[in-house]
Amino acid sequence: MLNKLRLRRQAETVMGHRLEEPRLTLVFVLWVFVYVGLPLLVVSSLIDLLIQQITGNCTGFWCWF
Repeated sequence: MLNKLRLRRQAETVMGHRLEEPRLTLVFVLWVFVYVGLPLLVVSSLIDLLIQQITGNCTGFWCWF
């Protein structure tokens, strides 16, 4: 399976023009942050807040400041 990922595909052409190979863009990185990073940040913050309310000890990242 790893060999399939390493092998480069032949350049695709449309009406004789070569298409650019897919690449990561800033928009892709922003969408990954919105759909993965932001929900994880919210859930972990809520868990930290719940633990602080139950135990009285601050366990969150913001407690260091």
